[in-house]
Amino acid sequence: MAKIHNILMIEDDRFISDLYSRTLMKAGYKVETAVTGPKGLALAKSGKYDLVLLDIMVPDMTGIDVLKELRGPNNDLLPNTKIIITTNLDQDDDSRASLESKADGYLIKADVTPKTLLGLIQQMEAFGELPEN
Repeated sequence: MAKIHNILMIEDDRFISDLYSRTLMKAGYKVETAVTGPKGLALAKSGKYDLVLLDIMVPDMTGIDVLKELRGPNNDLLPNTKIIITTNLDQDDDSRASLESKADGYLIKADVTPKTLLGLIQQMEAFGELPEN
């Protein structure tokens, strides 16, 4: 796996966004944020990010719709970009499995501190994928 340098965080919760961004920037990552689905989708399509942290519940277009646009049934617009779904929503097993089949990881924000997120990203760099929950 190539080194992760540029991270896009599509997250509308300002507190979480600031908390995660500060931790990741201190560790040397470049972080850009978007608070709406359409803005995040437009930034993601630029292809300049190594990792996208994608919240499911963002305004104007859900994270699920953003994911479908980026990793549709017939195309993957970001083959060299990892996408990690972040949520606090409790998903049923089928919904979660559907999301995980298109994304490279799935995290419950309530269970992930900024330090934990940093460790997971570093593990992803080393091994190419998130460790099993």
